[in-house]
Amino acid sequence: MKLLSTLPQRIPTVALPRASTSLAGACRSTMSAASPSTGGTTRWATQRAERIHAELNAGVDVWTLFNPVVFPTAINLGQGFMNWQPPSYILDAITTEFASRVDLHHYSHPKGRPRLRQAISDFYSPEFHLPSGASEGDRIQPGKQRAAGSRKLDVETEVQVTSGANGGIYSVMGAFINDGDGVVCIEPFFDQYNAEILFHGGVPLYVPLLPPADAKDAHIDSNEWTLDMAHLESVLAKPSTKALILNTPHNPVGKVFSTEELGKIAELCVKHDILVVADEVYDCLTFDNHKHVRLASFEGMWDRTITVGSAGKSFACTGWRVGWLVGPDHLIAPARAVHTRITFAVNSSAQEGAAIGLEAANKHDFFNTQINQYAQRRKILQTALDDIGLPYTVPHGGYFVMADVSKLKIPDDWVDKNDVPKAILAKHDDYLKAWFIAKTCDVVVIPATAFYADQGAAKVGKNYVRFSFCKDDQIQQAAPRLRNLIPFLQS
Repeated sequence: MKLLSTLPQRIPTVALPRASTSLAGACRSTMSAASPSTGGTTRWATQRAERIHAELNAGVDVWTLFNPVVFPTAINLGQGFMNWQPPSYILDAITTEFASRVDLHHYSHPKGRPRLRQAISDFYSPEFHLPSGASEGDRIQPGKQRAAGSRKLDVETEVQVTSGANGGIYSVMGAFINDGDGVVCIEPFFDQYNAEILFHGGVPLYVPLLPPADAKDAHIDSNEWTLDMAHLESVLAKPSTKALILNTPHNPVGKVFSTEELGKIAELCVKHDILVVADEVYDCLTFDNHKHVRLASFEGMWDRTITVGSAGKSFACTGWRVGWLVGPDHLIAPARAVHTRITFAVNSSAQEGAAIGLEAANKHDFFNTQINQYAQRRKILQTALDDIGLPYTVPHGGYFVMADVSKLKIPDDWVDKNDVPKAILAKHDDYLKAWFIAKTCDVVVIPATAFYADQGAAKVGKNYVRFSFCKDDQIQQAAPRLRNLIPFLQS
C-alpha cells in the first residue's frame, strides 16, 4: 500500500539545527535575483518570507506521519490529547450560559474575559509569592525563593489570556526577540519552540537535559535527567543570548525541576539578565509527592519571567485553545500588543468555561482527583511496558513516558517488505522504530527526535519513543498489542 500520496509534504515540526542563517541567506539571494512575472508563471511559486524558509523545507512533520488517518485502526498513544470530555461541572454550567447569554457568542476584550482573568488571579496568585509592588527592585538574593505574600495578580496588567499556550509563547517571541537574538531551549523540547524562535529572527540555542550515562536498570527516574549548569551558564553568558524557555513539568521527559535546580537557574538568569518564558502548562499534573514550583517565585525572577499556563492541559479541553500569560506589566503589555494583532481576542465561550473550571475546582476537589486518575493511567502504562521488557523513564509530571527502544531490533528485510515511506527513512532510527511499532502492534507512539535538534537527536533522542497516558481504556487495549514487540527486543 502506497502511503506517501496521503502525506502532505510541507508541514514540518521537527527541530532544525542552528544553521538557519545560511538557509535564510540562500533564500535571500534567490529572492533578490528574481524578476517580475512576464507570462503564465508567478514568482510566488518560489518566493516566500525568509522566516519560513527552514520550516517549509524541513520535510513531513511527525504529526502528519503518525496521524490517525495513516493508521486508522491503531490505538493512539502518541499525540497528547485526552479521549474524554472536560468535567461535567464545567460543561453543565457553560451549556446553560451558552444558550442564555448573547455575549458568549461575540468578541471578548483583547486582554481576556474579566471573569477568567479574575479566576486566574484568585487561583494562582499565592503560588507566585508576589513582590509587594509591581516590581521587585534591586534588593534581592538571586536563587532564593521569595517569602509568600498576600498580594494578588493585577488582572488588568499582569494577566493576559491567549489563543492557547502556544499563542502566548509566539506572542512573547514577537514582542522581545530581534534578528540574531539567541533563545535557549532545554533539549528535548516542545517542537513548536523552534519555529516560534525562527519566525521572529531568533537563533535557537540547545542545552541538553541528559539521562544518566551508565543507567542499567529498566527504570530511570525522571529526576536523573539533569542539566549541566556550567554548560547552561556558558550559553546564557553569550552576548547574543536574550531568552530561555524552561518547561517544567517537562514534556516529554516528565521531570519536575526541584526547588534547588530552579534556584540555580534563577541565579544564572539574574546574573546574565535573561528573559525567561516559563512554560508551566503541566503545573497541575505532578505525582509521587513532587511539587511544582514557579520559577517566577524566586527573587529577581518576577521582573524577567513570563509564566505560561493552559486550560487545555488543566481541564481536558485542548481544542478550546485557551491559555494565559502571567508576569509584570513591562513584559505582559508588549506580548499583549502582539497577540492582539494576531487574533484580537480568544474564543469567548471557551474562556468562560475555563473561568468556571478554576472557580469551582476546589469545591469539586478537581485537581487532586485528576492527579490520582492520571497516576492510575501511568501505572497501567508502566505495567504494560514492564510486561514486554521495554525500559523507560518514570515521569513525575505531565502525561508522557519516554521509552528506551535502543534494544528494539527490526528484521533486515522488514523495510523492503513493508513499503516504508521515504519520509520515515530520511529521519533518525527512532522514526523507523515508531513506524515499526505502529505497523507491528497497531499502536501509535511518537519518535523522540521530533523534540530534538540534529546533534541531540543523533546522540540521545534516537534511542527513545514517547508514549502518552492521557487516554482512558486505550492503554489497557494497547497492552496485549504491544506484546507483539517481544520477539524483536534484544536481551
